This record gives sequence, C-alpha cells and structure tokens, in this order.
Amino acid sequence: TKRYSEKHEWAELLPDKSVKIGISKYAADALGDVVYAALPEEGDEITADSDCGAVESVKAASEIYSPIPGVVIEKNERVEDKPGLINTDPENSGWLFRLSNDKNEELFNALMSEENYQKFLESQKDDID
Repeated sequence: TKRYSEKHEWAELLPDKSVKIGISKYAADALGDVVYAALPEEGDEITADSDCGAVESVKAASEIYSPIPGVVIEKNERVEDKPGLINTDPENSGWLFRLSNDKNEELFNALMSEENYQKFLESQKDDID
C-alpha cells in the first residue's frame, strides 16, 4: 500500500519496515519528460519535507522531498541512469530511494491514503479553475 504527501511524493512501507519513496504519477505527468535525476546517497540523513535531491525535465527542474525522515539505505541507480523511468513507471520501477527509521510505520500511517490523495488533487483543481 502506498501513502501520499501534499508535495506529490509517495511512500510504501516494506515488510522490513523500511520505506520506499517516489514521486506520484500526477507529479511525473506535470514534470513532463524527465532527463536527469540526482538522488540522495546511501547513508545520507534526511529530514521530512526538506529537499534531498532533484529531477529535471525538458519543462522544469524540481526538488525531491521526502515525506518521511530517515537514513537512506538504498537509492535507485536505475533512475539515475535512465531518468525516463520516472515518467514510464513513477509508482513502481521509477522509485527513488529507500529509508530506514525506527518510527517508519507511525510516520507512514500519518500520510494520505490513495483515496484521500485523489480528493486532495481534486481540491487543487478547484483552486486552479
């Protein structure tokens, strides 16, 4: 199960209690064709909602934020080699990094469910119209 942040990142709690982080399909579509990704390094300590990497597309550059704090235990090197994975499969093989934190489950549960994230996106559209 995935949960989402208002900054359009997703988090997935894994069986080992680590959390995989990526950007939502909505964010990937908004960015356009991603041509570059700079991900945090293994061992980096990340605080929630502060930038920890960047993606660049033909349209824009955007910071990557983690919805959950922790220590990076793995980054998706395939995404750095082939940043287009963020566009073709943003919520699966286009994941960005994995975090370890002793409060992951609690922090994960505080994020929006997919249903609530969809409602959040709808409310954003209302603001734009």
